[in-house]
Amino acid sequence: MVKKSHIIAWDEDARLYFKAAIKYIKKESHTGAEKVRIEILNTISSLSESPLIFEEDRFKLNNDGTYRAFTVYHYRITYKINKRDILILRIRHTSQEPLEY
Repeated sequence: MVKKSHIIAWDEDARLYFKAAIKYIKKESHTGAEKVRIEILNTISSLSESPLIFEEDRFKLNNDGTYRAFTVYHYRITYKINKRDILILRIRHTSQEPLEY
């Protein structure tokens, strides 16, 4: 049986927030920023083969199971599983209030 891989796509706001977060961390620690960046990107990359590995997003109203989320180093990453791709929707620090969507 051939395992289907999903393409990883990013929402532009999520991409911009991620870049800003890494830049902010670099002000205190270049090594720390790189550690956070690599761990988040590696985890996102793993979604391509295993998109259902993380729990359904509890903050998504009427979630049909395609919205999921995970946390890495106090950053909550929300994504949506589509037929052919996985869309990274949001990256937020866990100290921020969750947004309804």
